[in-house]
Amino acid sequence: MPRKFGEIAFTPEVQAAQLQRGSRQTYERYIANGPANDSITPQIAEFIAHLDGFYLGTVSSNGYPYIQFRGGAPGFLKVINDKTLGFADFSGNVQYITVGNLSGEAKAFLFLMDYRHRKRIKIWGTAEYIEDDAVLIEQLRVPDYPAEIERAILFHVEAISENCPQHIPIRYSMTEVETMMAPLQARIAELEHLLREKNSPSD
Repeated sequence: MPRKFGEIAFTPEVQAAQLQRGSRQTYERYIANGPANDSITPQIAEFIAHLDGFYLGTVSSNGYPYIQFRGGAPGFLKVINDKTLGFADFSGNVQYITVGNLSGEAKAFLFLMDYRHRKRIKIWGTAEYIEDDAVLIEQLRVPDYPAEIERAILFHVEAISENCPQHIPIRYSMTEVETMMAPLQARIAELEHLLREKNSPSD
């Protein structure tokens, strides 16, 4: 089990709950012997490069978590380095909840899901928004996407945990379904053409 994950997730209250229910000793051993898992590996970077969406969690000043879905073309969540992820923040509904939350509390969370391959990765860290760095904003720009970029958001990785696939439903995006169906549709069109030729009256 990742050591950094346990250091963040296993608060005194969580440890008390584990102790009361008999799992604390096991997790203490896992955490003591586990790897840090606090960096983006090449395997995780490849996983991220294929994502077309993720969930971002921030914390408001009244203590409530705020979770929102961020979607885009595969690769819009970019690996800056092994400790930093980034993405472009486009003009939206001008509520600015994420911006407001990050201005008061930097702690943040990423929940990455690949439904097709039944894989999920959780990332703890801190986040910041940057509005006056043209070079960074250009680095995070999504090709052929015309929306205005208002700011860059950087996520600084502190801990990573990969979950088992149990109970993750297999789902496909419209693009994935269209790609899988294309050969079948082409074959159907070919057979329909052959059938029309066969049934057409001869001269």
